[in-house]
Amino acid sequence: MPCAHAGRHHENAGLHTGEDSVRSLLGSPLTAPSRESAYNEYPKGYYRPVSISLESLVCGLRGHVTPASTVATLSQDEAGLGIDVHPTWRFSRCLRCDAWIGGPPPVAPDRERLASVADMDLPRRGKALRQAVVLRLIAVERSIHCLVFALVAVLGLLLRIHLAGAQSAVQRGLDTLARGEAQTGAPNNNNILVHEGTKFLHLSGSTLDLLIVTAAIYAVIEGTETVGLWLEKRWAEYLTALATAGFLPLEIYELLGKVTVFRLGALVVNLAIVAYLIYAKHLFGLGGKRAESAESDPMGDGGIFSPPY
Repeated sequence: MPCAHAGRHHENAGLHTGEDSVRSLLGSPLTAPSRESAYNEYPKGYYRPVSISLESLVCGLRGHVTPASTVATLSQDEAGLGIDVHPTWRFSRCLRCDAWIGGPPPVAPDRERLASVADMDLPRRGKALRQAVVLRLIAVERSIHCLVFALVAVLGLLLRIHLAGAQSAVQRGLDTLARGEAQTGAPNNNNILVHEGTKFLHLSGSTLDLLIVTAAIYAVIEGTETVGLWLEKRWAEYLTALATAGFLPLEIYELLGKVTVFRLGALVVNLAIVAYLIYAKHLFGLGGKRAESAESDPMGDGGIFSPPY
């Protein structure tokens, strides 16, 4: 691999410039070492077999974070972030996934030199990134709930407005089925339609009003959870944990009445959400003391500028 040969050459001879130096840096042939010999042949921490991490997936969606690719010049002290192997080619390190990205130096750089670590907008990695992704997945799940409750509220409102006409139409349908049964002298096979139609005829406006108000309230709650979790607000974590836990007794009661895949799946998902928020996010003082700062990262502090060899 080009970067591996570059690493060995830097270790032995330092950083050179010019076309001849580039040839020696890149080397030939351009073949990667076997997995078994990689850790023995190359300096520890410099060569790593390719693996897929959450950081790599996020970079695939949002792009790499390579501050070295945006500045005009790099010094040897900043070799941990970028290396100029030729006046027209630079390797820049992604601060999120730790990949080295090759490309030409910027034609219109954002600044002359790299900022200090304290002034850099460092991307989240490790535990901090995992927690952010999980919270947004929960936010997506809450948004689905919000849309369902909102749809129920809207449909209920439309039905409430046209309830009398809808009940008249159902009554005519039931009368038609009854006449057909009387003419043939044989019982019809539409018992489900008759049963549900009769229940609809007994639906009162007050019951429908209660359904509309309840669905609207839950839609607002779920929508609030969605926005708060997506923005990673602490209050949204508490709200989601309490609201979800409040649904659990009802879900368990329905599951005891009749076990279905949907009910069982919903219960498992909600239990997982409550458990994660309480223990991983340390709500209500459970799951240990909440960390006030991000977990230690080998890329953090002054080590961010250390060379990769």
